[in-house]
Amino acid sequence: MKRFSLIISFICISLISKLSAQSYHLLIGTYTNTGKSEGIYSYTVDMLKNTIIQNSITKGVLNPSFLALTQDKKFVYTVNQNDKNSTISSFGFDKGKLSFINKVEANGAAPCYISATDKHIFTANYSDGSLCVFGRNSDGSLSTSIQKIQHTGKSINSERQNEPHVHQVIVSPDKKLVLANDLGTDKVTLYQYNASSKSNVLIPKDSLTVKLGSGPRHATFSNDKHTLYLIQEIDGTISVIDMKNGKLKLIQEATVIKSKGEIARAADIHLTPDEKFLYVTNRGTANNITCFAVGMDHKLTFVQQVSTKGDGPRNFAITSDGIYIFVANQFTDNISIFKRNTVSGMLTDTGKQISVGAPVCIVFY
Repeated sequence: MKRFSLIISFICISLISKLSAQSYHLLIGTYTNTGKSEGIYSYTVDMLKNTIIQNSITKGVLNPSFLALTQDKKFVYTVNQNDKNSTISSFGFDKGKLSFINKVEANGAAPCYISATDKHIFTANYSDGSLCVFGRNSDGSLSTSIQKIQHTGKSINSERQNEPHVHQVIVSPDKKLVLANDLGTDKVTLYQYNASSKSNVLIPKDSLTVKLGSGPRHATFSNDKHTLYLIQEIDGTISVIDMKNGKLKLIQEATVIKSKGEIARAADIHLTPDEKFLYVTNRGTANNITCFAVGMDHKLTFVQQVSTKGDGPRNFAITSDGIYIFVANQFTDNISIFKRNTVSGMLTDTGKQISVGAPVCIVFY
């Protein structure tokens, strides 16, 4: 009887804790050249109290479209996307507020993604098809670029793939590998990450050419580093890639296209914290988010597809408790909030939204 009471008490405490924790802090990266945004925004959203509070706006930052928060949550790095005149900025971060540290030349045209480790910053340069490595100093400031890797080649789409376009660079969960997705060449490249190196920080390890004309955009690693999930922008293909032993091998192709004649502009992809479900956003004529169940074999099964309640869903983020998904709709200046059924994966629109100009990137802190 005593044991039963302890179990019931534990369940009650867990439920109360889960309910009381439904308050979320987020940073939002935007496009300021639209005239609708002033920079980087910080918000607190309490789903139980039904409150949305703007904590701060970091102004005077040009097109901070993508952000990277360090693991210790003390620094934020952002691209300043401005074609050949782009820069990379560093900020101190404390209690939802950012303080400028320094800014360096991007050494590449139109950086569109940024990732951070304890020692380095990595950027994906869309327009010139390169990726760059920057050093991180102890005070959070950035060094100038210490390595630039230039991709070459093209693929079959004459409008989008006449040259390389690196769209994302991400770090594996164990911090030993870095992956770059190239929309222009239909290739994903795996690099060995040498954190102690002064110059050759990234060394090519393996690459995989995916479906021609598909346009690799964003990917996400499984926590065990054995599987990679890749979304292709141009045709909406999802590639499930085995990564055992550091080698890339395609094991499944799925798609976010469910309606005939639908135009794809697939954008972002994330696994839930328990890795039982995968979500993908698609822009184009779709403006939706699709849910897939992840099987024991890591393969995907379609579950649901719903409207994002806005136009141009770019980045989205799943809360650490797995209860909500926040979707940034760039062209309608809103972030839609969906509640997840953590058992079925199904999404329900909460009707709650954050109004912010040209949102692109969401980072929880």
